[in-house]
Amino acid sequence: MSADPCWRVEFDERAAKELRKLGPVAKKLILTFFAQRIQTREDPRRFGKALASNLAGLWRYRVKDYRIICQIQDERLLVLAVKVGHRREVYR
Repeated sequence: MSADPCWRVEFDERAAKELRKLGPVAKKLILTFFAQRIQTREDPRRFGKALASNLAGLWRYRVKDYRIICQIQDERLLVLAVKVGHRREVYR
């Protein structure tokens, strides 16, 4: 009997660069959030919110004052972060 596979989280090049620019506390909060809540066997949508209009098809995760915009790829069990930033700037 094999265990259900877990979801993986990856950061595209732009999101990884944005993550590196954040302070150490914010970076740790975001990485801990993904490790504890998203990289599980459960649906990653339970902690996020679907976006609309020009960001339709993407999901948003909220970690304190930061937002992580992600693409959820069900067929690959992958949550791909495409943008990371402070809530004031991330939707621009």
